[in-house]
Amino acid sequence: MFKLFVDGGLLYMSVLTVLLVALFFAAWKAPRWVKEIGKFALVFGLVSPLFPLYGALSTLQQVAIDLGSEVHGMFDLISPGVLFGIKVILIPVIYGMIIYMISLVIRMVQKPRL
Repeated sequence: MFKLFVDGGLLYMSVLTVLLVALFFAAWKAPRWVKEIGKFALVFGLVSPLFPLYGALSTLQQVAIDLGSEVHGMFDLISPGVLFGIKVILIPVIYGMIIYMISLVIRMVQKPRL
């Protein structure tokens, strides 16, 4: 579990963990904030892999420019192992979605019954 935390990026996973703790605190003290914290965790989880992905694609673009005409396509630059290593950037996305689902469950439990 800790390996997923580290692989997902310490900054992104730490912020999402703080949001998870804040979600449970809000469920106890400020129920109106549960929805907003859940949505923020979802959006943060979806946006967080964009920065590393942009950096990786910029690096691939620079390598392609440096190699010039030797490269016929992007997949000539990277091996399948490196390509499948990109799956690590999905860890914060999944974590953010789980936090959002928890916020939905908390909201369903807190809603008054008719």
